[in-house]
Amino acid sequence: MKIKLITFVVFLFSILSFSQIKEFNYDSEIKKQFTVFFDNIKDKKIENAVDFIYPKYLDLITREHMINILNFSYNNPAFKIEIQHFKIDNIDKPELIHNEYFSIATYSFEMKFKVDLNSIPNAESIKQKVKDAMISKYGKENVATFDNNDSYMINAHMKTCAISNDGKEWKFLILDKKYKSELINILPQRILDKF
Repeated sequence: MKIKLITFVVFLFSILSFSQIKEFNYDSEIKKQFTVFFDNIKDKKIENAVDFIYPKYLDLITREHMINILNFSYNNPAFKIEIQHFKIDNIDKPELIHNEYFSIATYSFEMKFKVDLNSIPNAESIKQKVKDAMISKYGKENVATFDNNDSYMINAHMKTCAISNDGKEWKFLILDKKYKSELINILPQRILDKF
């Protein structure tokens, strides 16, 4: 009886020790939370999506301004956007820098984008600007036009930075070289160097 009790205690102790040593699965938490963030944008639940944005960035540009930007992009009657085939391609191991965890994740999706030129003044000049902007952002090889250049099929490959204080609750910043100068005072240099 004593041997069974001692064996049980040793077994229990080793399970508890292993569970404390076992590293937390950052990938699954980042993937789960970024998917919720992305789904909120896709479903045009803009205020819910903004809850997932890194607070230091919102301190810089304000929450209201971010809501306005996202509403202009995704709830604009002049644009019809349909996002498909979203997937997270890679998640880097988080780095602890200045008491915060930072992880770069790459993701991809396909997006159908149609411009309702009837609702836009100077439609022809806007049409070319939209096409140029799409090619500049996603690359010529990732942008296909159809319907007389009024519609686009975009194969997007992007990066986000996942940031957390505790490694469990993550906030996100979409990484775009065009906005790198805005992020200089928000992200550590080691992270800035990665995009």
